[in-house]
Amino acid sequence: MPNIVETAVNAGKFKNLLQAAEAAQILDVLKGDEIFTLFAPTDEAFAKLPQGTLDSLLQDIPKLKKILAYHVAYGDVRSDDLVQIEEAETLEGSVVAIESKDGKVKVNDAIVLQTDILADNGVIHVIDSVLMPAMVAGR
Repeated sequence: MPNIVETAVNAGKFKNLLQAAEAAQILDVLKGDEIFTLFAPTDEAFAKLPQGTLDSLLQDIPKLKKILAYHVAYGDVRSDDLVQIEEAETLEGSVVAIESKDGKVKVNDAIVLQTDILADNGVIHVIDSVLMPAMVAGR
């Protein structure tokens, strides 16, 4: 079975995420033996960011790395786990809020569009927005 990165490449809708992950040098982490859950924003999610945001982040690698690490949770968190938990610790160091209501799951303010895309070293859940950790968002 392909790893998280290969699975994301094969899906074809995460070009911006993969480009950013490559720039931030976290692809090797996602290809490794450790088990992760990736909350993966689609290319459409990146398109919702204010114009120039991605280009600006690609110039600020420490900030980009922090944002991308915020999309990665430890362990294999499947959809049946998501409906039972309220938060997940991220590689970035803080937690994302998980809310399950009326058959929909949200990670912070992002809606989970598709769950349980299985990979050899974890699972991908497709989300409709790019998550911003509080320190980066300035909250």
